[in-house]
Amino acid sequence: MNRITILAAIAVFGLLALFPSIGTTFYTELVTKIMILSIFALSLDLLVGHTGLVSFGHAAFFGVGAYSLALLAPKAAPASLWLTLPLAVLAAGIAALIVGLFVLRTRGIYFIMVTLAFAQMFYFIFHDTKLGGGSDGRYVNFKPSAAVGAFTPFDLDQPIQMYYVVLVLLLLTFVLLRFLLRAPFGRALQGIRANEHRMRSLGFHVFAYKLASFTLAGALAGLAGYLSAAQYGFVNPEIVSWHQSGNVLLMVILGGAGTTFGPLVGAFVLVLLEEWFSWLTQRWQLLLGAAIVLLVLFLPGGFGNLYARVRNLRAARG
Repeated sequence: MNRITILAAIAVFGLLALFPSIGTTFYTELVTKIMILSIFALSLDLLVGHTGLVSFGHAAFFGVGAYSLALLAPKAAPASLWLTLPLAVLAAGIAALIVGLFVLRTRGIYFIMVTLAFAQMFYFIFHDTKLGGGSDGRYVNFKPSAAVGAFTPFDLDQPIQMYYVVLVLLLLTFVLLRFLLRAPFGRALQGIRANEHRMRSLGFHVFAYKLASFTLAGALAGLAGYLSAAQYGFVNPEIVSWHQSGNVLLMVILGGAGTTFGPLVGAFVLVLLEEWFSWLTQRWQLLLGAAIVLLVLFLPGGFGNLYARVRNLRAARG
């Protein structure tokens, strides 16, 4: 399985690296959007698939990262990428740390309710105050600049260069999570998900592990939010709403929670279905809902578990 995972990673990221040479600008920007959402989905899967925490307020940290860029960027000049990106990720991580200190004291349905409540609090902060610009949101007039003195390694105003920056960050996020989840930290999270009481009896500080996972997931969601704001140049409170949290949770479920490529595949499937159905009809939400129901019924483990299902089926027939 490890060899198959490595080959699959090489194939997937290799195809993504070649895509701009065969795709138009529109599709390049579309895949850029999907890769940003893939980072977002990977961050939530760290909670849902590996720690056993189903959060319905994860979009709050996505919004913190996006609004950080909007608030830090000057109106008449581009902001520095090297300054604003770490600050946005740090702000999202600190927000997740503070929220986690409260919500992780609950479990099950109460955890879901409390994360949703905190997300609504963030929504109203950005919607009802001048900080977030109200319902009109805020504009990022210039894409962040990567200039280091007189040298500019890449220009985010160029769609292809923006594409490759996002691709590199997606790859780094994937490798980071892959490494952490195979390390003792990841094994502890899996143990907590399987049996929290047993892990506590073995001497593990369960709350500290869950808080570290929650904080890291929030920081990575902030990275995705920052990239989204940089791509579109606009943020509004809707990116913090529970609908956004529901969409990214749906990506994790469709892709397969707790699988290596599940969240990435889920992001591509959901966005491409939305694009296709919206092209077919104005009532595309009805078709999308029906497609999701069918996928959940006939592929309950998500696309990430498809290989294991086929392998088990072959073994049973053999």
